[in-house]
Amino acid sequence: MEVILKDDVKGLGYKNDIVTVKDGYGQNYLIPQGFAVIADKSNRKVVAENIRQAAHKLEKIKGDAQELANSIGNLTLEIPTKVGETGKIFGSVTTNQISEALKAKGFDVDRKRISFDQEVKTAGEYTASINLHKEVKHTINFNVVAE
Repeated sequence: MEVILKDDVKGLGYKNDIVTVKDGYGQNYLIPQGFAVIADKSNRKVVAENIRQAAHKLEKIKGDAQELANSIGNLTLEIPTKVGETGKIFGSVTTNQISEALKAKGFDVDRKRISFDQEVKTAGEYTASINLHKEVKHTINFNVVAE
């Protein structure tokens, strides 16, 4: 029996995949639980149209991410923080501070998309990676300065 998966099913396939399963598994589990539908001609057309529309939306999202990366460009941020006499900072710089500095410059980037290449414990120049899309990554420079 061929079915079209409506959700990801571990060990079987991903959403919108057409898979062949045993009749009992399809009729007694996948279809009643809402994980799949029978792969007839009309359902195949619906899935093909959904995939086509999703591809268009994903292309737009990727384009928006690339545009944001281009607009950020080679921007260098200043992160003011309390620094001790030895140049060591109290605590560490967080992704939240980078996100707030970007918001102050007019760029809305979620802190969860930002990661550091190394731990920031002293004043100086550092880089952070911004994961805007699975195919669009951008690197930003920031300076940690005394407050």
